[in-house]
Amino acid sequence: MAIVLSNISKRFGEQLVVNQVSLEVEDGELFVLLGSSGSGKSTVLRIIAGLIAPESGRVKLQGKDVTDLPPQLRGIGFVFQNYAIFRHMTVAENVEFGLKIRKVSRAERRRRREFLLELVGLGGLGGRMPNQLSGGQRQRVALARALAYEPAVLLLDEPFGALDLKIRCQLRRSLKEIQRQIGVTTILVTHDQEEAFELGDRVAVLERGRLLESGSPQELYYKPHTEFVAAFLGGGNVMVGRSDKGRIRLGAAVLPFPPGAPVHEEGAPVRILFRPETVKHQPEPFAASTDVVTIGQGRVTLKTFTGPVEKLRFELETLQGVRPAAPALAYGQRFANIEATQESRSNGGSNDAALGDLRWIGLSNFHVLDPSALKFLAVFDRAQPGLSAVQMAKLLGLASHGTTTLLKSLAPDDAVEAVQQELQLLLQNITPHGEPRFETRLRPAQGGREITREVQEGYYDLVIIGRPPQSDQEGVRRVTQLTRRLLIQSGVPVLLASSASSSIRRMLICTAAGEPGKTDVRFGARLARHIHAFTTIFHAAHSKASEEEVKRARHHLEQAREMLSAYDVPNEIKIGQEPVMPSILNEIETGKHDLVILGASGSSSVRSADDLVSRIVTLTDCSVLIVPMVPDVD
Repeated sequence: MAIVLSNISKRFGEQLVVNQVSLEVEDGELFVLLGSSGSGKSTVLRIIAGLIAPESGRVKLQGKDVTDLPPQLRGIGFVFQNYAIFRHMTVAENVEFGLKIRKVSRAERRRRREFLLELVGLGGLGGRMPNQLSGGQRQRVALARALAYEPAVLLLDEPFGALDLKIRCQLRRSLKEIQRQIGVTTILVTHDQEEAFELGDRVAVLERGRLLESGSPQELYYKPHTEFVAAFLGGGNVMVGRSDKGRIRLGAAVLPFPPGAPVHEEGAPVRILFRPETVKHQPEPFAASTDVVTIGQGRVTLKTFTGPVEKLRFELETLQGVRPAAPALAYGQRFANIEATQESRSNGGSNDAALGDLRWIGLSNFHVLDPSALKFLAVFDRAQPGLSAVQMAKLLGLASHGTTTLLKSLAPDDAVEAVQQELQLLLQNITPHGEPRFETRLRPAQGGREITREVQEGYYDLVIIGRPPQSDQEGVRRVTQLTRRLLIQSGVPVLLASSASSSIRRMLICTAAGEPGKTDVRFGARLARHIHAFTTIFHAAHSKASEEEVKRARHHLEQAREMLSAYDVPNEIKIGQEPVMPSILNEIETGKHDLVILGASGSSSVRSADDLVSRIVTLTDCSVLIVPMVPDVD
């Protein structure tokens, strides 16, 4: 292998940017790291180049461990997005620069320079200055300079990001031809999926510092394993149904498991992917003898001409109760959308769908993703709050078919084997039949930082902490401080579990009117869907609010109600009067709610949520869930 990364991790301060990334790149391969902004892909590239040192893990190039070597000794060529060529040098001088530093003879420098300029399409332009070149030409100079001293590995960090579409397409074609001709092992970083598919022999998808999947473009497009990759790559419809007696229950439809599909437990969520080109539609029902699987009727709500194909969007009432992972429900949307394509025709056709048409929808092909469920982290200690966290994790795990990691912080004098035996005995007592799925994790105590680090590294959906009793003011203070740290540094919701919450039959979502209030409603809807809790959506209106403000708040609540109804969650909406705290406390008491959900949209809102949490914990017995405002929680 030309490049081998083994369990590479990197933090900047308390932020985990690269999380246990391992990958192998073959000799001569063009390998693409694909991910959105902040996914960690450029940091991985800089670690390979030696520009950044990893916190842990090893880097091997051409079989040699180079983790501790400086960049100049690694045999790396690097091309940056902003060209990084010397403005005071000519094109020829830029290309020769690395060779000159390495004391290569003048004749050899000239030979290599002319070969590369011809190769990248800049023959005869060696005497020009960078300001006499276009953006695309400057990027070609940067590529020629990186290749001049024949590096073993070429690294490209979004090299076409600053160029317009036409130039990007031209350079992509040139790059692939050059890479094939020279045979240099190459890693390209990009957020452009089309670019990744066009250039990559293999593609690796990163998200929040983790490498989720890698494979050929065809493998990742047609047969991905994870929900994120399925939704991230290309236009895809991802729906979450249920395993029901050996078949897939998708709303009102029942689908067979395709041959070779991964096994799912009875009642467990089943995520299916179908691409727009596999969606079939027609005015009449599909015949039973066809290879098309019917999923219901849908109305055309959008039709977009894109050249050779038209994009269609159907709204399907028959998928109510199904969680559409992609396209996700918009806030206030009740029915799932499905995206499809049809061939463009200048004069229409017999099967042409028009806006407003009601059509039967079927699938000619679909793919079942690997089993996946919510991941919980339960923080355990020997006191009653720790037991409350474990009991809550059991309740949620059973309802959602989720998995739970039980985290215990080790004091300096703790005997590891004794603690492990204690945890195993605890799990045997609370889950005698092995359900839900638990695993244990021990970390040295670091003043609460061990919990934050576990959350960042473990990719959890929810952290569960036992809440202290009302009388323990110091315990309340410690827990709210830990909660604040987790919300700010990990962006993961935190649930403070009460010993009084042996079940969750009624749930209260305290929402702000507007954008900050959408995230807590979305997460609350997803949770309520699993636990079948009756949900009250509550807003405390200002006593001096204008008629327009009241109208806007009510519209927000009605949209929230539609979202819960889309998930088949029984619900109601209520508007109280400020001040907020007495209004919430009154609703908790009169409504007999088992769980209260609050939102926090920023550091100042987190502090406000802290105050609300502290007062709720000291004045009630219910559990409290704080949801940070982050995108795409669905």
